Amino acid sequence: MPQTRIRRLQERDRLPTQVFAAGVPEHDLLFLGRDLRQPRVIAAWLEAIAQGWIDGLVAEEDGALVGTAALVRDPLSWSAHVGEIRLLVAPDRRGTGLGHDLLQAVMQIAATHGLAKLTVAMTADRVRTLALFDSLGFVVEARLRDHVRDGSGTPHDLVVLAHHAAG
Repeated sequence: MPQTRIRRLQERDRLPTQVFAAGVPEHDLLFLGRDLRQPRVIAAWLEAIAQGWIDGLVAEEDGALVGTAALVRDPLSWSAHVGEIRLLVAPDRRGTGLGHDLLQAVMQIAATHGLAKLTVAMTADRVRTLALFDSLGFVVEARLRDHVRDGSGTPHDLVVLAHHAAG
């Protein structure tokens, strides 16, 4: 098995991120709010990282991205104590522990920011992903019926999970 390296997302990752996102099923992108396959979305992500609103991570194997994680914060909002996690893992790398490693890495970053609460959203049919977050102490806080629609217009429920920091 190739060596996986988790590191900060960098400017040089523009094209590799687009290639990675193009290989992820559209259904897996629905919770992001924006289509990560679009260059302008990746550009906005990198700009938000530069401004300190997002912490981005990538998992890299043999020069190719196989996963991404982001911690989205808004330090100027009423919810400055809350961070939103966004996690994507390549379909052929699921079930290998990569999602767990990325999630733990992003949770460590959240701790350095002193965040009191973490949230994550995903479609309700993501049973394995829900189990991953549950294993690290996340609980379901909301289910939004027919909240997102895929490219064919089919509606899907969105589940929001949360994790409260100890202390």
